[in-house]
Amino acid sequence: MYPLIRAFLFLFDPEKAHYISMNLLKWTNHGPLAFLLGIFKYEHKTLEKTVFGLRFVNPVGLGAGFDKNAQYLSELHALGFGFVEIGTVTPLPQTGNEKPRLFRLPADRALINRMGFNNAGAEAVASNISSWRQSKKGRNSKMIIGGNIGKNKLTPNEEAWKDYVICFEKLFDHVDYFVVNVSSPNTPGLRELQQKESLQKIFNEIGKINKSKNHPKPVLLKIAPDLAREDLTNIIAACGEMEVSGLVISNTTISREGLQTSAEALQKIGAGGLSGSPLKSKSTGLLEYFIEKTAGKIPVIASGGIFTASDAMEKINAGASLIQVWTGFVYEGPFIVKKILRKITTKR
Repeated sequence: MYPLIRAFLFLFDPEKAHYISMNLLKWTNHGPLAFLLGIFKYEHKTLEKTVFGLRFVNPVGLGAGFDKNAQYLSELHALGFGFVEIGTVTPLPQTGNEKPRLFRLPADRALINRMGFNNAGAEAVASNISSWRQSKKGRNSKMIIGGNIGKNKLTPNEEAWKDYVICFEKLFDHVDYFVVNVSSPNTPGLRELQQKESLQKIFNEIGKINKSKNHPKPVLLKIAPDLAREDLTNIIAACGEMEVSGLVISNTTISREGLQTSAEALQKIGAGGLSGSPLKSKSTGLLEYFIEKTAGKIPVIASGGIFTASDAMEKINAGASLIQVWTGFVYEGPFIVKKILRKITTKR
């Protein structure tokens, strides 16, 4: 069934197709056919686990960038996600990069995006989450919400820490954990913030505020898959000093190596972060290296190239505590969570 729906959606511009599908899901979830969404859920007591001090009903989440403004939380809960990461959120609203900015690579089961942190701003996103939590569906949901935070495009890197602090303060009462995003390739100069000194400034300033709270929130770091081993080693060394609660491995890649899509088509698409199947090996290798060097002491959310239950098990067997899907959700459809969870259950 979904291959037919996907074929229809693929007739549209990818960004437009995204909103068509999610708004259709929202219409269904708030109408007389809402009971039908129950077919996507899979629940089992053995799937529950505690990570970062938070109780997850299951380990399958949706990565940041899908629900940037926390507009589809009820629908994503209905699809069975154990957690959803909203954002990336910036202090001020921004429109992002010029369109078109999202591209499909069907031959590679991949996407290229250069969205540019388009979002409604921290205040609006906080309001959306607050409204959902107060709604009937929100009150009855155990789904964990993460806040992926970044800087506005026009904020210079030396002032970037201030943007992360603003987002942290505005979202603190509304999300369950935070992810510091310094690894998107679509904001000029952002990846330079992965250097130790810049990271320490961001985490130290956030940490001061976090420690002043009655119930501090976990703060994670999301890294790029294109890091040199030396840079990753520096990040590992800094994690203890910065009191990083965990890592998200990984963001999209700027590499185009080994793709089936023609060089001509890639040149026409231009710059952007690549996600999907071609990212799987690179992100898993990074995950394995990190787990080995830290002896598994720092929890990891694995992201990158997860399409099937086998892909998910590969990440879990490599040491991931939780996993996130995104591009796999686009290509595999709304049953992806259920298929993965069934596999995890049978392996236990």
